[in-house]
Parts: sequence; C-alpha cells; structure tokens
Amino acid sequence: MRTVKDIDMQNKRVIIRCDFNVPISNNKIVDDTRIVKALDTIKYALDRASKVILLSHLGRIKDASDKEKNSLKIVSDRLSELLGIDVKFCTYEDDIESIINDNKIVLLENTRFFDLDNNKESNCDPELSKYFASFGDVFINDAFGTCHRSNASNVGISKYLESCNGLLVEEEINNLRKLDNPDRPYTVIMGGKKVSDKIKVIDNLIKKVDKLLIGGAMVYTFLKANNENIGSSIYEEEYISYAKDLLDKYSDKIVLIKDNFIETKECISIKDMKDDNIGYDIGYESVKDFIEVIKNSKTIFFNGTLGLEEEGYSYGTKTILEELNKVNGLVIIGGGDTVSSVNKYLKDNKFILSTGGGATLEYLEGKKLPGIIED
Repeated sequence: MRTVKDIDMQNKRVIIRCDFNVPISNNKIVDDTRIVKALDTIKYALDRASKVILLSHLGRIKDASDKEKNSLKIVSDRLSELLGIDVKFCTYEDDIESIINDNKIVLLENTRFFDLDNNKESNCDPELSKYFASFGDVFINDAFGTCHRSNASNVGISKYLESCNGLLVEEEINNLRKLDNPDRPYTVIMGGKKVSDKIKVIDNLIKKVDKLLIGGAMVYTFLKANNENIGSSIYEEEYISYAKDLLDKYSDKIVLIKDNFIETKECISIKDMKDDNIGYDIGYESVKDFIEVIKNSKTIFFNGTLGLEEEGYSYGTKTILEELNKVNGLVIIGGGDTVSSVNKYLKDNKFILSTGGGATLEYLEGKKLPGIIED
C-alpha cells in the first residue's frame, strides 16, 4: 500500500481527498470526529507542500435544494479553528486557480454537487476527474469512508496524478487487518436497522467469530425466523429464510435478545410481546447475556447501534459501550452512528474508532476497496 512516506510533495501542490461527511443539525456540526481524524495528513502536507487543496463530499445531493444544507463552508470554519490558520473556502463559481495561488490551504465545495449533472462525481466521470486533478501535482486519498466507492474525487484523480494513501487510510487498514487473525475469543456485536445492509459481512464473519451478538432493529428478523412473537416490530420478510438458515447452521455462535424496551419505554420479555408492541432497544436480560460474552472476549468488533438512541431507548448501546471499555483486549468500533454513540456516551475510551462505515463493512466482507492506492 502506497503511503505519504513514499511520495515527494516538497514544494508541490497537493490535493487531499478527505471525508468531511459529518452530521450537521441546526447549522452546527454535531460530531467532528471525521474532521479531527483528517488533521494528521493535512498537517503533514502543510509542512511540505506549497499548496494544499482539500476535497470532500457532504450528505446526499439529489436536487438543487440539497445544495444549501450540504455546503462545506461550515467545515472550513471548523478546520480553521482546529488548525489555527485560515482555511480558504471556495465554490466552483469562484476563480479557483487564483484562490489557490493566494492561499496556503483551500477547501473546495462539496464534490457531490456535480452529481446534479448526470452523477458525474459518483460515476467517476473522466472529465470531472481531470478537472479535479488540474488543481494539483500530487494526490493523497485520505477519505477511508469513501474507499469502497469509485468516484471522480478519489479513484478518478488517481488516474491522472502521482498518488498515495493518507495517514488515516493507512491507520484504518492496519487496524482492520488485526481482525484477520484475531486473539480469541473473537466476538462481533452487530446492530442497526436492516439485515440486508449487513448480509455479506455477516456471511464472511460468521465463519471466523466465536460469538455473534445481534441487536438493533435487525434482530427482529432473526427473532421472527425463530418463531418468536415480535409484535409490530420492524423486520424484513424477504430475509426470514436467510436468518433461519443462519440460526440453524450457527446456533452455537449466535446470541439473540430475550427482552426489549417497547413503545411505552417499559422493558418486557420477548415472550410477552403483544401484537401491537414495537421493540426499540434491547432489554436488561439481553444486556446481561451480551456482557457475559463480552467480558471473556479478547477481540471485539462492534457495528450498528443496539437501540433507537433516543430518550428511553439508549440503554443497550450505552451500557454495552461502558462494558467494552473494561475489556482487556482489542475493541474496534465501526460505522458512523456507532462512533457517534461513543462520542455521545463515552468520550473517554480506549477503543479503536473506524471512520469507514460502508468501507469498513466491505473490507470485512473481503472485498477489494477501489479507493485504496496500491504500490
């Protein structure tokens, strides 16, 4: 894997593809983890390069109305605070070349604005790739969160410039490689909403893990497959047979929940669920079962929150995170919502936090990530 140490950026204009896809509410950044994680590579380039040009996407751009709420201007302001220097922000209507010439570091507007023109960013359009590449001499991909996608602003640029991976991408891959040959017992905690989002990673990991603990909304598909009454809880009918097959083959590995918090914020047994009850978080007994497995584990990967993470439905995720912090072993947390929960409930922790989300899961599926720049 080619890294920043393998490339000469002295007195050159360096383009860095970052992942500044941060949650924003009421025009405020809710969690700046991804911005903070990008700082090492940015500082590395600032110490060597003549100019640093930053690219990133933010949110989803489906029509012109999405542009205003997904501008990266708010990120440039936060970056300026963190770096202690002015990060010049510019739009694609500005004279970008002149702005780069007049400033040490520049952040360009959201790359996905170009998706309004035939999905040029997401489809890795060659002309857009050349356009992005025209602003620099060297390219660094440090957006691990988009390494599973072939976009104009990552894979596209790398076709036209000398390229390498940033310090964050290098760190992420090195951390995830620790799961290739883990210390045992090896436990995976899987939550989130849909089985369909995790099916390939479950297929790959179930053969490797000692225990798979399932929570979140996705557990109700497994409970339904196990002939439990889940009331009116969310589940995926089309994945019932898949869940049943998995439970039949790996009953010794899979741990499901016994109780849950329902719409009244009461904790009741799964066996006591009525037809109109809806499960929103894992319950007290389920958390005890999970902790029993966790405290004997040497390696743990946790992806997907275990509850709705609103008031009254955060007991599962919060309590499990607190228990994970006591583990004498390796704990990797992956996925944007799960990492946000760590920052919300347990900022003082010893976890390895992966910024990847989809990229992390695809790596664990065993897929080759197109955004990783090889030697």
